[in-house]
Parts: sequence; structure tokens; C-alpha cells
Amino acid sequence: MGRLRYDGTSEPIRIDDETLAVLKVIVGTKLRRQESFMMTWRPAEGGDPGRVTVWIHPAIPLQFLFTSSEPQHIEKRRVEEIMRSLNSTGELVVDDWGRIDAAEATPA
Repeated sequence: MGRLRYDGTSEPIRIDDETLAVLKVIVGTKLRRQESFMMTWRPAEGGDPGRVTVWIHPAIPLQFLFTSSEPQHIEKRRVEEIMRSLNSTGELVVDDWGRIDAAEATPA
């Protein structure tokens, strides 16, 4: 399980390395274009109830920490589908396509 640390102070979000690699490409592409957006996920059982949404902006620190030292294979079609959805709604809903395990979150 990799980790996504947002804003430098919040608990990291634990995400499997494959999903984290896809997320890195999508978020990196949007921020490189100076395009901010909402990112939403549903924490795993035992985590916060409900849904969590954050505003992703180039000025807010973001860190991708992978469990594996090997680069992950990224399916181009998967990235394109997720990017198309994000561009049409303005929101990246990670729990629709990724595995998040907030219950095991530990500080990085």
C-alpha cells in the first residue's frame, strides 16, 4: 500500500501502488496545466465516516509514496477514461476506480 500525503499535515491516504501511479499521472497532468479540481474518496471501514473531499491546487503540497521501488505499469486507456470523467465533472472520485485503505493510515 502506497500513501498519498496531502497538504503536509493531514494523515496520509493509503492507496495501492498501481492506483497511486495512475493518480500521480492524472494529478500531475492537471497541475502542470494549472488546473485545480476536487478529489473525493470514501475512507475504508474503520476510518472517517462518509466521504472526504479536498481541493487539489498547485500551491498545496502533495507527496506520492510508493511501497515498491519498481515503477508501476500504467494502462493508457485507464488514464484516459479517468481524465475524461474528471474533465467533464471537475471532480476526481477515487473510490470509483481505486483501492483506498484509510483505516490503516499512519503518518509518513
